Amino acid sequence: MKIKIGVMGSAQAAATPTISETAISLGHAIAARDLILLSGATTGVIHLVGKTARDAGAFHIGISPAENERKHVESFQLPTDACDAIVYTGFGLKGRNVVLVRTCDIVVFIAGSIGSLNEFTIAYDEGKIIGCLAGTGGVADEIKSIAETFPKKTKARIVYDDDPAKLIDRCLEVRAAGQ
Repeated sequence: MKIKIGVMGSAQAAATPTISETAISLGHAIAARDLILLSGATTGVIHLVGKTARDAGAFHIGISPAENERKHVESFQLPTDACDAIVYTGFGLKGRNVVLVRTCDIVVFIAGSIGSLNEFTIAYDEGKIIGCLAGTGGVADEIKSIAETFPKKTKARIVYDDDPAKLIDRCLEVRAAGQ
């Protein structure tokens, strides 16, 4: 069975060209490893990762907070063009985050704000393999401090790297070692 990797992070446009380049590299790394990509079917950096991965041959499943496509587009103002399939949860943003994270084998963070922090706490509680793209800002760069400041005994394993391909490989190695 194919490994499901979730990418969480900024729904805002990339703050710098470097973040855009990193997002594109992450999308290519996911496609090159024949992983199934899951995302929040959202905008910004995550949309760029998803569209890149899909265009490079990855299967991309979006998990929407909306109950149907019309509300996904009109109420939440979210795109549909980066996903091969979208699951409409009707659970709102926080409920969507639980479904998204629980569905993933590996969760990777690139940049991100408060919504990504929510996704991190779910992944941490759920004992997921968590990859952090160092140097992208936001939650991805704060996870180490958060996990140290608020320790909790879980089975979560956190991996850090500033290179998208190396980060994915290291997360896959951690997963393989744990099976």
